[in-house]
Amino acid sequence: MAASLGRAAAGLLTRLQTSALTIRTLSSSNSFSQNLPSCLWKLGRLNHVAIAVPDLEKAQSLYKDVLGAQVSETVALPEHGVYTVFVELGNTKLELLHPLGEKSPIASFLQKNKTGGMHHICIEVDDIKAAMTELKKKKIRILSEEPKIGAHGKPVIFLHPKDCHGVLVELEQA
Repeated sequence: MAASLGRAAAGLLTRLQTSALTIRTLSSSNSFSQNLPSCLWKLGRLNHVAIAVPDLEKAQSLYKDVLGAQVSETVALPEHGVYTVFVELGNTKLELLHPLGEKSPIASFLQKNKTGGMHHICIEVDDIKAAMTELKKKKIRILSEEPKIGAHGKPVIFLHPKDCHGVLVELEQA
């Protein structure tokens, strides 16, 4: 399952980067620059893949004790209604999510997915405000009016999964 999640995340990231690269490449070309607007922001690297887990201690133990990964301490994020734990993978991270409070979006996710599962992917952007403006113009729904401070202490927004081929996408200021 982890391999298929990785392939799915990598495929979406590749499509997003390719689209952005194509637009930037075409917009820098003299013959096309009059027809295409320049992109005021760009996608960066895949920051993490978030996994909702019904038992945070068991999930931490799996990655730390069984798989030998470096695992962070649990951090509560009341504004987001979650407990988070990060698993370092070298080239990216996994974010383990567990509900904090009854109104947690993770609680409702786990009601539908009892054993947990992939919740979202997070991609860095170089200008989150410009990204918000441009995405709104392109009719991509953003799940909040303003960025919130995420688990890394940086502004984040979430894009509606129905506008992103079924994937909840988090954009984080690089």
